[in-house]
Amino acid sequence: MTRLLVLRHAPTDWNAGRRLQGRADIPLSEAGRAAAAQWRLPDWTAGWQALASPLSRAQETARLLGLDPVPEPALTELDWGGWEGLRLSDKTRIDPDELARREALGLDFRAPDGESYRELQARLAPLLLRLAAAGRDTVAVCHRGVILALYACAADWTMIGEAPDGLQWGCAHLFRLDDSGAPVIERLNIVLAA
Repeated sequence: MTRLLVLRHAPTDWNAGRRLQGRADIPLSEAGRAAAAQWRLPDWTAGWQALASPLSRAQETARLLGLDPVPEPALTELDWGGWEGLRLSDKTRIDPDELARREALGLDFRAPDGESYRELQARLAPLLLRLAAAGRDTVAVCHRGVILALYACAADWTMIGEAPDGLQWGCAHLFRLDDSGAPVIERLNIVLAA
């Protein structure tokens, strides 16, 4: 059994402004740095390998946690395409009816010229298989979209309607990978506070 502990990067100014970050390389805000400096990984993760999205907000969060992460492209955030940098609530730039139509697609939701959650799951699959084959427990610092895609796979959630469990974003989430790399939920919402 291989364990995978995932957590979202600490906040950025775009998070505070509720802007879609996607692949934009937005650094942590001062508040985000202060928050991450207070986070502590569970003691039982000592000696685990560390991976992080190559985006600076994930890399910096990992370093503030005392990790020396290997950049892993598969952990890069969902591509928001033409909506990146926008707020979903901006009705002058994103038509609410079009947003609702796209959201009703669940795993196949895709922003214009962006990536769907199903495609993100396909991007993650080779990494999960590699981790399962290596049998090495791993901490991964990544993004909300990546964690949602991983969770949707483990929970057999189509991303239509509410998630079966409430994921808290200042927490870590533990999955077990079976031999095929398929994730199984072990424990959600693990508090990172010291």
